[in-house]
Amino acid sequence: MDEQPGLSDEYRKASPWPVFVAFGLAIFEVGIVMALFPVAVGGLLLFVGSVVGILRESEYVGNPWKALVAASVVCLVAGGAVALNTTDAIRLRGLAVVVGGFLVLLAGVFGSLWEPRAV
Repeated sequence: MDEQPGLSDEYRKASPWPVFVAFGLAIFEVGIVMALFPVAVGGLLLFVGSVVGILRESEYVGNPWKALVAASVVCLVAGGAVALNTTDAIRLRGLAVVVGGFLVLLAGVFGSLWEPRAV
């Protein structure tokens, strides 16, 4: 009899990404609700990076850098819509999402340039 029937040695038992997704989302929400610009941007970076990590680990995406660029487009569009179409009190929150999206875009572009190419 096996100690763990149905499990194979090729599969990991746990992934660290869900914890970081939860922390990133919570930190992002605190930053947005309390209007703490750096906290919101940092939480967004942690959240988006962790979601891309999950997608890469589960092999839904082949290249995490392209997924970061795609996620940055979503952040830039959503943050831009909020920043342009709201009052001053809410505009700061949209601007935090735009800045976070821009930083994610930089990470995706520079990461794809830095990645060694297979010859």
